[in-house]
Amino acid sequence: MKIILLQDEKKLGKKGDIIEASEGYARNYILPKKIGVEATPKNMNDLKLQKANEDKRAMELLDAAKALAAQLEGRQVVVKIKAGEGGRAFGSVSTKDIAEAFMAQHNLEIDKKKIQLQDGLKSFGTYEVPVKLHPQVTGKLNVKVTEA
Repeated sequence: MKIILLQDEKKLGKKGDIIEASEGYARNYILPKKIGVEATPKNMNDLKLQKANEDKRAMELLDAAKALAAQLEGRQVVVKIKAGEGGRAFGSVSTKDIAEAFMAQHNLEIDKKKIQLQDGLKSFGTYEVPVKLHPQVTGKLNVKVTEA
């Protein structure tokens, strides 16, 4: 019996896969636990439409990420921190500081989790910080750290 899986199942497959299962296993385990449905022509068509919708949504997210990466290009964020003795930076600049400063200066929101900063920026100067907007799109943001 052919079954369309409705959820990921460790031993059977991933959501949306079409598997072949014995009649008893399908009737007594898969169907009652709502792990899958029988692969009728109607259910196959629904699966095809659902996959097309997911592909369209993924393309829209990719296009939006590319547009945001283009907006980030050439923009600079100025972050001010206190200076300690001898003109050295007191503290460091975190991803949260960068995201808040970008929102205040450019009125665009960037999730602080998407800013890829190994360690905080601990000295004054200009840095190019990567921002991972999508698994396939990484933008660059110029961050200028100045003395407050």
